[in-house]
Amino acid sequence: MTRHEMSRRRLLAATGSLAIAGVTHRQTLAGTDDPTDNRRLDFEDSFLQLDWSVWHAGPKAGTWDTGFYGRSAFSRRTGEEGFIPYEIVDDSRAEDGKALQISAKYIGAAMSVPAYYGNTNPEYQWISGNIQTARKDGIVTKGWRRGYFEARMLFPSHPLTWPAFWLMNGRSILAPKTSIELDVVEHKGWEPTLYGTYLHEWGQPGEHHEGTGVPTIVDVTRDYRRYGILVDDTKCVPYFERKPIVDTRTGKTANWPIHRSPDLDVDGDVFWPLLTLALSADIPYPQGLGPEQLLTHMRVDYFRVYV
Repeated sequence: MTRHEMSRRRLLAATGSLAIAGVTHRQTLAGTDDPTDNRRLDFEDSFLQLDWSVWHAGPKAGTWDTGFYGRSAFSRRTGEEGFIPYEIVDDSRAEDGKALQISAKYIGAAMSVPAYYGNTNPEYQWISGNIQTARKDGIVTKGWRRGYFEARMLFPSHPLTWPAFWLMNGRSILAPKTSIELDVVEHKGWEPTLYGTYLHEWGQPGEHHEGTGVPTIVDVTRDYRRYGILVDDTKCVPYFERKPIVDTRTGKTANWPIHRSPDLDVDGDVFWPLLTLALSADIPYPQGLGPEQLLTHMRVDYFRVYV
């Protein structure tokens, strides 16, 4: 996602300003139809433990770049610089009483994370986490062509955090010009009642982008919320709390066409999920971070797929 940050900034600037200007909660959430109706639960991870036969930890799977983006290095499952950011914790607010906690920690000294561009830059000497159901060699352990994808998540309140739940298509790992990226939620830790959701089809021919800011009214850093996306044969619809999002550019439900859908079907391609705690590089580095801000956490109650 490193090469895409400028596009994201432009999209959120255009759509987020509309949201802040006064789009109401009723307008933002377009309807009440539950996207799980008439669908069966095909996969669920409630994170009672981390199943390393399903999930892979570390940089984003891909061959276009190193898989790092932002101001932190994504740790492998065994940790980096003596810190392991992945933990299963007790949490009474989680449905089964446990949650996956992904943390970000400031190391504040020269690091030796392989292929990470920020090892010697004090502003980038952070370790955080990313898990995904794909590997850099192109292997996808869990993926789906269509369905409703949902994660229940609790985001940190922090001047740098940039957590996300997103999907990529399998072929994009080894063939970046086929990339389809569905950003179900990207949150900035200093915006407690706003997040972004996006569709990106990267690379020519046919590069294509959609996106909108989503004003939530509720503070998403204070409790778990459900973030989802419905993918069918030709399009996708993002959801918040199981209600479809309104695209603030049009005032209508965000019902975005996936132009490369025919390629997905011809190639037997699938979407695979990522759960990421990144740190933003889009803003000036905050001065005077307090000790309590040098370690921060994102939690995931569950990830589910309905087909």
